[in-house]
Amino acid sequence: MQKYLVTGAIGGGAAVAIVLILTLHGPTSQYSLYVDARTESGDGTTDSHLTMINTGTQPLTNLKMTYDVGKPDTIPVLNPGDRIILSPPATSHSVIITDDQGLTVTKPFQQFNE
Repeated sequence: MQKYLVTGAIGGGAAVAIVLILTLHGPTSQYSLYVDARTESGDGTTDSHLTMINTGTQPLTNLKMTYDVGKPDTIPVLNPGDRIILSPPATSHSVIITDDQGLTVTKPFQQFNE
């Protein structure tokens, strides 16, 4: 009998924890974008990478990535869950990303040395 009470208490506690996490976290935003901008140096080379993931529930359209040097990049559509990796100029220090949905993300390139 005691074994069933302990198992029930653990299961009930887990259910309460899940409900609290979902309630506090809230729904995913309609339009959301994860951005990682990095420049990696090593072995005499320098490469910049811009990774973007649509973390929202709706497509993002006409994304424009404007770097502090060089020409901008454009992406017509980035669907929910999709990831894209770009190679901007290695001398880029920052990027501004805009889209038709009103998102604006400004991100400096983080420097990594190997």
